[in-house]
Amino acid sequence: MLVGFFGCCGAVRESQCLLGSFFACLLIIFGAEVAAGVFGFLNKDKIIQDVQNFYTKTYKENSNSTMILSYQKVLNCCGTKSIPCDAGSETKDCETGIKEFFDSKLFIIGYVGIGIAGVMIIGMIFSMVLCCAIRNSREVI
Repeated sequence: MLVGFFGCCGAVRESQCLLGSFFACLLIIFGAEVAAGVFGFLNKDKIIQDVQNFYTKTYKENSNSTMILSYQKVLNCCGTKSIPCDAGSETKDCETGIKEFFDSKLFIIGYVGIGIAGVMIIGMIFSMVLCCAIRNSREVI
């Protein structure tokens, strides 16, 4: 909200300071987004393992919790590798389901990240163009 405030008020009031703050905030957020994307890509297997461990731990504590049931419904799975369920031999364990889900949906997460980064770059370009236009118009007066 604060970043949007800087951009909106900077444009309406023609304030170079607010537009510069808007640009700086977008640049910091963009850098954090790129860093998170690179970290996620490089540590994909570790992230999958952490989610699988969290699922297994939660499943052992309470196999009928809302979170476990949500996992099973979304991933169409049941149980774990060490504690299989009795839903049938065709049902996969949820640890395998988690790995398959990440492997099949990772490109969608990447596309969304690229789209958000593109919008942020356009916002940074427009804020700098407007900031320079305001400076140039004040020099003429």
